[in-house]
Amino acid sequence: MHSGLLQIAVTIALMVTVVPVFGSYLARVFQGQRTFLDPVLDPLDDLLYKFCGVNTSEAMAWWPYARAVLVSNLAFFVPAWLILLFQAALPINPTGVTNPAWDTALHTAVSFLTNTDQQHYSAETTYSHCSQMASLTFLMFVSAATGLAVGIAFIRGLLGRPLGNFYVDLTRSITRVLLPLSMFGAVIFLSQGVPQTLSGLQTVKMVDPYTTDVAQDGKRTTSTVNEQKLFVGPLASMESIKELGENGGGSLGVNSAHPYENPNPFTNLLQILLLLAVPTSLIYTFGVMAGNKKQGWVLFGTILILFVLLVGVAAVSEFNGNPAVNALLGTQNPNFEGQEVRFGWAQSVLFAVSTTGTMTGAVNAMHDSLTPIAGLTTLFNMFLQVIWGGQGTGIAYILVFLLIAVFLTGLMVGRTPELFGRKIEQQEVALASVIFLIHPLVILIPTALALAIPGVSGISNPGFHGLTQVVYEYTSAGANNGSGFEGLGDATLWWNLSTVPVLLLGRFAPIVALLALAGGLSKKKPVPETPGTLRTDTPLFGVVTAGTILILGALTFLPVLVLGPLAEFAADLAGKAF
Repeated sequence: MHSGLLQIAVTIALMVTVVPVFGSYLARVFQGQRTFLDPVLDPLDDLLYKFCGVNTSEAMAWWPYARAVLVSNLAFFVPAWLILLFQAALPINPTGVTNPAWDTALHTAVSFLTNTDQQHYSAETTYSHCSQMASLTFLMFVSAATGLAVGIAFIRGLLGRPLGNFYVDLTRSITRVLLPLSMFGAVIFLSQGVPQTLSGLQTVKMVDPYTTDVAQDGKRTTSTVNEQKLFVGPLASMESIKELGENGGGSLGVNSAHPYENPNPFTNLLQILLLLAVPTSLIYTFGVMAGNKKQGWVLFGTILILFVLLVGVAAVSEFNGNPAVNALLGTQNPNFEGQEVRFGWAQSVLFAVSTTGTMTGAVNAMHDSLTPIAGLTTLFNMFLQVIWGGQGTGIAYILVFLLIAVFLTGLMVGRTPELFGRKIEQQEVALASVIFLIHPLVILIPTALALAIPGVSGISNPGFHGLTQVVYEYTSAGANNGSGFEGLGDATLWWNLSTVPVLLLGRFAPIVALLALAGGLSKKKPVPETPGTLRTDTPLFGVVTAGTILILGALTFLPVLVLGPLAEFAADLAGKAF
């Protein structure tokens, strides 16, 4: 166990080391300060702005900013969906895949547009190389850039500044952050053996041929199988933006558990650091933009402690394994079901908690095979959406919880709540409540419908685990995460269509509310700080914020957790079938 915990500790230490460096760079990018890429990219940006008719000096109010988000994302969606629908008629289709069903294409396009990348299909056999590059990878960039732009706009509004220009923020998110880092990451992945090719299926000789019975013309004959066809494609380029953009959708069905997407422990480490890079660093970026790095470190430390606690809980559960299996074997063994031997329980746990905490959704082990308590931590991450949260939206949700904590604390001490020199009043609390309540509504209502309508749920386990499968699928869609308990039979018309509104509402309803909240705060007159002003940059208030996050999250989703993973855990302890 010690070696596994050491691996986890080293990875987290590397993450913390990256935060101030990358966070400072992000602050320079979005405050319009000079970066080392500007001499090369400024002329290209200016050409793009001129071609699109963008007035870069125009600062948008909250509704024009939100409208630009919605209109541009609709413009991204339409061609991406059409490419998927008619891929058989398009070039770069060496595997000869046909057009997908309309509902599969619709779900896929919406899923990638919303930075969710929930996949109700087997990637190798459903989409062509052209679709993977021109549609899905394209959406990976613009969806991640959209979230990053919204997060920066929210920070500006909270600090009393103009929200900025969405088109400028979108462009700089891609050209200064996502594209250069993705290109660098793709080269590293390529050097480690991740394929990057437009070739079709590759035929290879098997090391260990096997025999099989084949029925032909009413007779059974024995046939020897000594070769296998392997899927390759433009994997390396997709892999880097998959993690850096917190997208999560892979070119292969088992995602980062496949050796072509994640060949070795080094690439596994790199993937974890990439998916953590933006959401962790944005907290430091906030401190820089606020002119109060201490505030950034307090928020970062608060989320880091919660993250470490969840990793620890999941690690202990996975290391102890399943009690029924241990009783059968007569010895204690870690849980190895659904995990890759080259990663083991420790890296599987860290990846699972990181990918659900950051709303990435990539997996290097099957979450359906996690022990009940480890599965609970992944669900809990997606319920909260702040450990560390989605691309850009994560920092916004953290600051919303900070606002709620300030409001509740102000009520307790009898003062009008203030945050960063602005009074928190009825409108701000109402919008914060809307942002908080959207998430449980888009999860719990469709979950109840799926369980109530006979024959649509697709549950592969009739026990407590089956309930968790359904809850997980809608939670993953609503949180824009995309991972799944893949024992669920989700490749159906019901799941494709019922998750689409969850994906859209879970993505765009909070974005509009966040921008409205930021727009209102940006127009408020600042109030001078007094000796009675509540300071939010202290460790004590970090504890208050953490308590607010945990209490609100637990109260909202506790019944679901009790009926699902906690009940399954209790059944395992009682020696019953799981």
